Amino acid sequence: MVRRVAVIGAGASGLASIKCCLDAGLEPTCFERHDDIGGLWCFADTADCGRTSVYRSVITNTSKEMSCFSDFPCPEDFPNFLPHHRLLEYFRMYARHFDLRQHIRFKTTVRSVRKRPDFSTSGQWDVVTETEAGQESHIFDAVMVCTGLYQDPFLPLASFPGIETCFKGQYLHSREYRDAEGFQGKRVLVVGVGNSGGDISVELGRVAAKVFLSARSSTWVVSRISDHGFPFDMIITTRFTHFLDWLLPSAIMKRIRFWKFNSWFNHTNYGLASVKSSNFNVIINEELPSCILSGTVVLKPNVKEFTESSAVFEDGTTEKIDVVVFTTGYVFSFPFLEDSVRSLFKHIWSLYKCIFPPQLEKPTLAIIGFVQLTGSVMVGAEMQARWVTGIFAGSNKLPPVSRMMADISKKEKQLVKRATGQMHWMCCLAVTNSFLGCPTWSEL
Repeated sequence: MVRRVAVIGAGASGLASIKCCLDAGLEPTCFERHDDIGGLWCFADTADCGRTSVYRSVITNTSKEMSCFSDFPCPEDFPNFLPHHRLLEYFRMYARHFDLRQHIRFKTTVRSVRKRPDFSTSGQWDVVTETEAGQESHIFDAVMVCTGLYQDPFLPLASFPGIETCFKGQYLHSREYRDAEGFQGKRVLVVGVGNSGGDISVELGRVAAKVFLSARSSTWVVSRISDHGFPFDMIITTRFTHFLDWLLPSAIMKRIRFWKFNSWFNHTNYGLASVKSSNFNVIINEELPSCILSGTVVLKPNVKEFTESSAVFEDGTTEKIDVVVFTTGYVFSFPFLEDSVRSLFKHIWSLYKCIFPPQLEKPTLAIIGFVQLTGSVMVGAEMQARWVTGIFAGSNKLPPVSRMMADISKKEKQLVKRATGQMHWMCCLAVTNSFLGCPTWSEL
């Protein structure tokens, strides 16, 4: 019988998990390695603090109406799209309202999560944590991992000949970027047109001598403002839209979406995307088209190679570059999980419903928020946590392993289909991507 639950991480997913544990009559203990809640939304001025943080100017890409927890609406006086400090304020209000902080141990790092010797019958876990006072061992009946997708920066330097051996300028990952300070008068190359790539390009375009934005695939740009001034996700994320997706052939829906994208501005004229593209990305940015028109941001194709002071592009052009900013996403890692558990899932689709490793003898390990959604990560994490805690408490049950494996196999086949271009465009607007704008490298 599950009673004591370890929750790792006090970001959006961790807070929802604590709350759902309490609702299910469980006893959660949350371990947060930093001194505050909020996860990546707890802004850090410097990148050397060991945490992934949003950059200073970031604003949510989903509206407060479509992002709040089900039992705690955002205050009416909050803006529709929240700057990072307002979202963090909302998290603090949520934690205070439900008295969640008493269940959180701050400045506590989880060092290892290992199955107990009798795991096949008990389902229990040995959890080792570390504070300034030293290490401590715990026994938990279940573990909810809430560390999210944004863990280790992905820097595909091998794909850019010369960047490490010849290039004399500076290069960094977007995880290290905080604001435009220090980029004044520089010639900057931003590699990757995800949401963060668009945001950083626009911001640097105000102070840098020149900003070049390099992409490998077509990019459709969407505004936060939709029909009649409403937030776009209130218009798009509806049952009717999903019914059309189910009813109409994908080719027709694709043409409708491309028409809708081009109703704002013709993407082909801007060099961003073509209706003939099968491989495409969708980002949210109101300012990028204006920056392209004004020349503060210049679109470029993929980089072929770097020289000492320049970047050579695949179209044969060469540009002098002082700084390269890679917005190439993240790779996940769970270093605290023992190898025998970590090897059970190589990507999110290896998990049943992107939550449970199906091969475990007991379903007492759940990964929360480790998923790409068509809406807010807070909403998705809350739904996941509610279902998971129901399973822990015995009110819900998982299907047999064979059915879970069949479901995973089906999802993996759908993933291959999406990779060929038959991708629901809203998947590109997933909040896990849109918060920091970090698509996978194959989407850039």
